[in-house]
Amino acid sequence: MKVDDLSWKILSCLQQNARQSNTEIARKVGITSPAVAERIRKMEDLGIIEGYYAKVSYFETGHQLKAIITLRAFMGRLKPFIEKVKDFKEVVNCYRITGNENIVMEVVLKNQKHLEQFIDRLITYGECRTHIVLSNVVENNPLTKKAHL
Repeated sequence: MKVDDLSWKILSCLQQNARQSNTEIARKVGITSPAVAERIRKMEDLGIIEGYYAKVSYFETGHQLKAIITLRAFMGRLKPFIEKVKDFKEVVNCYRITGNENIVMEVVLKNQKHLEQFIDRLITYGECRTHIVLSNVVENNPLTKKAHL
C-alpha cells in the first residue's frame, strides 16, 4: 500500500488524537467512516501503524527526575547489558547507537537518591554520562509526509 495524501491526513489525525472516532476523522478528511476504518486496518496490517498508546505524566506519577543517560560499555559487557536493560523499570526508551557511546537511555526516576542507585547498577556495564532533562522542547512530534528542511 502506498501512503497517499489521504492516508497521510488520516495518520495526522491519529497522531493528534488516536481516540477520536472514525466518523470524526472521516469528517476531517472528506471520506466515509467505513473508508477511514478500511484504510486504518490496512495501515495496521502493513505495520505502518504500529500501535496506540496512552501518554502518562512521569511527574504526576511520582517521578521527579527525567534523565538521558549514555553508556560506553566495557569490553564484553555490551551484550549482557542489552539483555539486562529490558528489566530496568526506570528505562522508558533505550537505543543502541554509533559513536563513542554504545547506548542512550531515557529514564524516569523518583528522586536524586533513586538516580544514584540506578547509576550504581549501570557502572558495572560501562562508563555512564547523565544529563538531567529540564523540559521537553519537542515531544512526540507527528510524522508527516515530507520533512521540511
